[in-house]
Amino acid sequence: MLSARSLFQEIVDHDDSFQLFCSIAASGESQGGWENARIAALVPDGMRDLAPKITRHGADEDKHGRIFNALLRKRGLAPVPVPPETDYTMLLERRGIGLAHDKLRREERLTERDVLVYLAHSRVTEQRAADQMALLVRHFGDHPEVGRAVRMICNDEDNHLAYCHEELLRLARAGHGPAIRGVLRESALAEIAVHRDVSLAVMGRMGRLLRWPAPKAAALAAGIRAVHAHERFAGWHRMVDLREPQRRDALGGPPVTAPEFA
Repeated sequence: MLSARSLFQEIVDHDDSFQLFCSIAASGESQGGWENARIAALVPDGMRDLAPKITRHGADEDKHGRIFNALLRKRGLAPVPVPPETDYTMLLERRGIGLAHDKLRREERLTERDVLVYLAHSRVTEQRAADQMALLVRHFGDHPEVGRAVRMICNDEDNHLAYCHEELLRLARAGHGPAIRGVLRESALAEIAVHRDVSLAVMGRMGRLLRWPAPKAAALAAGIRAVHAHERFAGWHRMVDLREPQRRDALGGPPVTAPEFA
């Protein structure tokens, strides 16, 4: 029977699939670290109070990248190139979601609208990350090899999501509500499609590495498409609502280091 637990167990138990999984995860987290560092450096003068939190967000993402690379080293494995069809961050950028890397490479101050777009995009993608890490913690939180890593990353992702809710609500109260709702909806619908495409690409690669039989691969692909259909029809609403988080000022302190991994 197919289940999230059994699938991830297969991936963790096989060196080649584990190598690809950690390489994709490390690359995505490192990209997120760079993006947040650039955004923090370019925040407009009127929003400089956000810079330390954005910096903290980026430091957490960098830490996650180091954690995944450390998991590879513990197995005696090196990172492998990330197939372009599995590059979640760049595929979102190609759809015009978030802030383009070209903009972030320039030395021009961002606008208030740019920061709003960054926060809305992050609210959507951090929801995905938080949900995925919660699933891994549920099934692998006590795993001797990856348990400590997924628990640490899951806690950080919950902090990131709380921060996005809190800052977007603050901006909404300042009169940006309609703009925020529009960007959230656009980001969520694009993210759902990109997540489907990346999931199909990753599972296709995993299937070839693990030599899954055709019926198993087909069943997985059908399941991914069914989840997308549900999210596209109704599930996206969960990715755009805003509520006061239980964790207040979640990124207000110094980042938590990971000396056991770095």
